[in-house]
Amino acid sequence: MDAKDILGLPKNSFPGAQEKKTRPQKDSQRKPDGIHREVYALTGGMAPLMPTIEISHLKKRQYSEKEEKISWQWLPFTSSARPDNLQLYHWVRVVNGVPPTGDYSFAKYNKSVDVLKYTDEEYEKHLTDPMWSKEETDQLFDLCKRFDLRFIIIADRFSFPQTRRDRGMHYMVVTRALLLARAPSSTDVSGHPIVKEPYNMTHEVERKRALSAVLSQTRQQEQKEAEILAEAKQIMESRMASKVNMTLSAEVELPDNQIGNEGAEAAAHDESALPSPNIHLSSSAATPPIATVECTSTPASLRMLRVYLRTHALDQMVQAANSTAGLRTIKRVDQTLQDLGVHLKPKVPTKSVCAEHLELRKEILTLLNLQKQLQNREAEATANRDNTYAEASSTPKRAYRGDAERTIVPDSLGFGGDRVSKRDHKRKVPGRFMDAPPSPPQSKRPRKLKSSDG
Repeated sequence: MDAKDILGLPKNSFPGAQEKKTRPQKDSQRKPDGIHREVYALTGGMAPLMPTIEISHLKKRQYSEKEEKISWQWLPFTSSARPDNLQLYHWVRVVNGVPPTGDYSFAKYNKSVDVLKYTDEEYEKHLTDPMWSKEETDQLFDLCKRFDLRFIIIADRFSFPQTRRDRGMHYMVVTRALLLARAPSSTDVSGHPIVKEPYNMTHEVERKRALSAVLSQTRQQEQKEAEILAEAKQIMESRMASKVNMTLSAEVELPDNQIGNEGAEAAAHDESALPSPNIHLSSSAATPPIATVECTSTPASLRMLRVYLRTHALDQMVQAANSTAGLRTIKRVDQTLQDLGVHLKPKVPTKSVCAEHLELRKEILTLLNLQKQLQNREAEATANRDNTYAEASSTPKRAYRGDAERTIVPDSLGFGGDRVSKRDHKRKVPGRFMDAPPSPPQSKRPRKLKSSDG
């Protein structure tokens, strides 16, 4: 028996609670083609982070209608680099059963020196040398042809007592004489290296000695040589700079002939208007002040140049003059020039015009600096005046009534004990009767009696 039997309740009073809830079946997704089962189990069909390319989107190889049949065959070959026509074998790529034709592919790398050969008649006529016999000369040329002018190897095979330098010099002399003898005229072979630059044994010995000295230097010697070269370079640069400065100074002393036609006409008009020739000043006498101004204001980078544009020089001189001013000050200078109707860049940039333009900019800059200093001085004076007035208004005042002495509350405190602000100090004016004695206190009125008090 259980509690339900005692209470007389049916055992299955809640049939709905006993029934199992049926879960909705998930739609089974089929694994797409081209994806491994493990990858699909990890991703769960989610979109990949990086885009993938399907195999169908890739470019397929286009095969020709007639496919080539390639095979490798063991075939013989000969090389034009060998004079003995030696036949060797190697593997060759054969396409459709047709073997390749032509010379051996590596025969083009066979480079040899063209060594001249002479006859007995040419030797007796042009090549005789008392220090060399015909047998020695024949052996030398044979070895030069065999070993491509490698005189180190030739010295090992040569059986006569001449030195290596003597062998090289004898080869050059014989070849040059043979070229000149075979040519119809000397101009036909004048471009040949051996004819153009004859072999100089003394120079060759000195060259090899210097080369061996350089290769045998220590690290300390190399550093010392580098320091010497750097000092020599600095000396040369200083000499060039002094030479350029001297040239520029000489050019500055000359009269300026670059003034326009309008300036020349104006000068002629002024000369005709002068009453006496004794008062006349020549152009050469009037030019030096302007030249001096330009020389002193021209940057050092332009003094090194012999020729430069005057507008470019004016831009650099303006930048040098405005180097101590700020960006806002430079803009105010430009605005002042525009207000005066002056172009920011002269239309006719002659020497005198550029000098006057630069002087005007300097004067405007000086004027703006003076205005700024004046504003600062006025602000300081106003601040000092306000501080003096505030100190005078905050001192305590005394009023006399008979022989009694009483301290008056300062004006900086209001009726409620609150401190008056600085703005109220400026607006408040001291009263006319501040020093007058206070009025006597009024007598209190008698209190009325209430009925409850009697």
